[in-house]
Amino acid sequence: MRLIIIGPMASGKSVVGRRLSKRMGLEFIDTDEKIEEVSGASISWIFDIEGEEKFRDRESKIFSELAGLDNTLLSTGGGIILRKENREILKKNIVIYLDVSIQTQLERTLNDEQRPLISGKTNKEAILRDMADKRNSLYKECSSIKISEKDSPDLVVEEILIKLNALEDGNT
Repeated sequence: MRLIIIGPMASGKSVVGRRLSKRMGLEFIDTDEKIEEVSGASISWIFDIEGEEKFRDRESKIFSELAGLDNTLLSTGGGIILRKENREILKKNIVIYLDVSIQTQLERTLNDEQRPLISGKTNKEAILRDMADKRNSLYKECSSIKISEKDSPDLVVEEILIKLNALEDGNT
């Protein structure tokens, strides 16, 4: 089995992914962590020095390699859905979309300087809203299961497990 988690920044993809992978006995892989490991540089550094387009090149290459692995749960970066080739890979897999409000994103990223698209920006809310406008329909298009924001990661994991069982039973 292979599961892929998508969603906007600060939606809980890594936290939920780690917990869900433990529950299901799957290897957890965070694509952003893998990009940093392979490149020997932080995501912020890649954005600063090479730009977003070169980062997206790296991201697509790593994602296409990881998406072929079995018994894994992949947690992706929020922009994974921006490239057509990534969306095509997503559509061939079981994809969990974690939906989250702009307010929650703002709260979770308040003191986080590791997110290059909003780091050091004065109007984070406007940036997040613009990204949501451009990306939310792509997340929906590529997902098998959509999970709305919950009070805790454990509640999200429980809902995912219920929806995965329903998906397997053909009751989606």
